Amino acid sequence: MTDSATGPDVSDQPAASADRWLLALDIDGTIIYEDGTLTDAVRDEVARVSALGHEIMLATGRSVASTLPVLDQLSITPEYVVCSNGAITLKRDPTAPVGYSREFVETFNPGPVLTKIRSHLTEASFAVEDEEGNFCYYGAFPVSVADVGSRAVPFEQLLDIEATRVVVISPDHDMEDFLALVERMGLHRVSYAIGWTAWLDIAPDGVNKATGLERVREALGIPRDRVFAIGDGRNDIDMLTWAGAHGRGVAMGQAPDDVLAVASEVTASVHDDGLAVALRPF
Repeated sequence: MTDSATGPDVSDQPAASADRWLLALDIDGTIIYEDGTLTDAVRDEVARVSALGHEIMLATGRSVASTLPVLDQLSITPEYVVCSNGAITLKRDPTAPVGYSREFVETFNPGPVLTKIRSHLTEASFAVEDEEGNFCYYGAFPVSVADVGSRAVPFEQLLDIEATRVVVISPDHDMEDFLALVERMGLHRVSYAIGWTAWLDIAPDGVNKATGLERVREALGIPRDRVFAIGDGRNDIDMLTWAGAHGRGVAMGQAPDDVLAVASEVTASVHDDGLAVALRPF
């Protein structure tokens, strides 16, 4: 790994189409703090890099509804946005009410995995997000998660929703116990990532931020050695590995050790404007 203060020698001129980079930004813990705010330093660097002609976009585990306001906060309108850990890719569409339409959606039947997890985690809370961004949950969820297009439902109702994402939280478990339990469950036919706390995101098999971004990269015709991705969570591991293989995969300074281990670079923490630091070489 290298320090991200060193990076590509990119002039301060508008990027020619052959020279532009694809920059994929995680949201929580990368762009914004836990309270949903971001600093002027981050906002200004994102605006500067975007103005240079590079394709700067979001790649997040968030739903569509909770992702679009962050575009407004940053004042950017990228061609594509990857949501729900890669299960939904949006494309800019001026005719759509929100300015974006769903270009690609991948779903799965959550019933078997939810039933299996609940047999091991009887006190956990569960949620399913569908392809329209509806967030149905059973149990207690943080207000920041469950306030956008969400509703509480009986557990059994979750089993019949065609899902882009399943979320499981189990606050009574510490991180190591939760990790061990998830491994013992042997989740098959789904991809999963563990969050900072006892939080589990489950996506369709083989779907993650990297698969969504590779689809975007191909659509935009950007070379593999001109991709940059930055994040701080375990759901960013595939994305950072993908970006770092030929380009730049940057971990935030506060990321867990297993995220730091796969990054090609490490920047400062979110509280020290690590995203802004990583963008300055552009």
